[in-house]
Amino acid sequence: MNKSQSPHTLTRRDALARGLAGAAGLLMARPPAMIAPTMGSEAQPALGGKAKSVIQIWAAGGPSHLDTFDPKPEAGNDYCGPLNKPISTNVEGIRISQLFPMLAKQADKFSIIRSMTHGNNGHETVSYLTQTGRRPGDRLVYPCVGAVVSLFKGFDAGYKGMIPPYVVLTETQGRFSEAGFLGPRCQPFATGGDPAQQRFMVEGVTSQGVTDQQQQARRELLRKLDTLGATAKGNPALTAFYESEEQAYDMILGDGAKAFDLSREKPELRTRYGHPTWSETAMLRFGQTCLAARRLVERGVPYITINYGGWDTHTDNFRAMQQKLPELDQGLATLLEDLAERGLLDSTVVWWCGEFGRTPKIDWQAPWNGGRGHFGNVFSAVVAGGGFQGGRVVGASDSRGEEVKDRPVYPCDLLGSIYQQLGIDPDGPLPNPLGQALTVTPAAADGIPMAGRLKEIM
Repeated sequence: MNKSQSPHTLTRRDALARGLAGAAGLLMARPPAMIAPTMGSEAQPALGGKAKSVIQIWAAGGPSHLDTFDPKPEAGNDYCGPLNKPISTNVEGIRISQLFPMLAKQADKFSIIRSMTHGNNGHETVSYLTQTGRRPGDRLVYPCVGAVVSLFKGFDAGYKGMIPPYVVLTETQGRFSEAGFLGPRCQPFATGGDPAQQRFMVEGVTSQGVTDQQQQARRELLRKLDTLGATAKGNPALTAFYESEEQAYDMILGDGAKAFDLSREKPELRTRYGHPTWSETAMLRFGQTCLAARRLVERGVPYITINYGGWDTHTDNFRAMQQKLPELDQGLATLLEDLAERGLLDSTVVWWCGEFGRTPKIDWQAPWNGGRGHFGNVFSAVVAGGGFQGGRVVGASDSRGEEVKDRPVYPCDLLGSIYQQLGIDPDGPLPNPLGQALTVTPAAADGIPMAGRLKEIM
């Protein structure tokens, strides 16, 4: 890698390589006959779901519930630290972090779940559990919610988009295999790049100085030199390869690329999301990623994950919160407002959650210096749009945020509710390579803790 090149920069060479691989996988996913012998691809009956797309904001590392959406100022300094002045929202009775002034004006658009729980404190284990609804250790590696949506709302279900049906902005999570036993056809397409600098899949001039025109000229030269291509007609394998190449180039140079080009947005809107200067890129990248997610929703992409890390604050938690909370506030509040203004919020589920919360009691001693550890007993999640009601609070933690006080919500409860809003039957069959009678979310006989779907806000 060039020393001047950011590790987050996606060059055209990288994009082409990823595009070819991704497009090939997508083409292989399309013919039902290729998967029917092992997994089946039977369509589910429509449930009349209100949502068409999902934007998942994955707060990797685990954000503190007390610092964000479940403040406890009465618990004292050892629990709330300097974040001891929560603010009222535009919904009477709901208070959130003092560093969320913009979200406070949008509280009528989202609901807070203050009783998420699973009781596990391991990153890998609960990243898997929170996004699949299943415990690890079974004979099968289950797919996460994005992969399941890709199966039931992707190409096998009639999705015609050029952009893959499951996109991650910008890097895969790395804690577990998102596609699980569904395999490459449901694997997320990770864009790479830096949205704040318009280095997703597209850029007029890359760090290597290759323009769109030069890339097109190179493509034409390769075509002239390619004698193998002349034999592709009638050969299914070669035909699929060249179709993959066409799709990859479209993602870089054609209509597919336009979805990732944030320069097409008005500067005023980019500023609302948090358009950074070059010196602020690391701080405000999240807002531009939210804008990119909205553009993908406009193009009908069923599932978009924003992989938004930096929440694993074992040390100096409050210094990190001074950056992370305003960043989240501006990006998420603007996303909700922008979706609502465009008439897209009613058909788009937005959910924010990490794998767990953080210890309510602060560790002031060195070397932690005000840090918080992993905490799976109780934590918070936020859901909005796609048929979910706003301005509500589901469940409650106790006075110090240490235990669930009322209405526990387990990961499979939340995921099942999202599936239902999409018109995917949570109790319907889930195709799998062993041909087992599996359901989309766990059944009571599976022994997975559950308390029921979120009827309070559906």
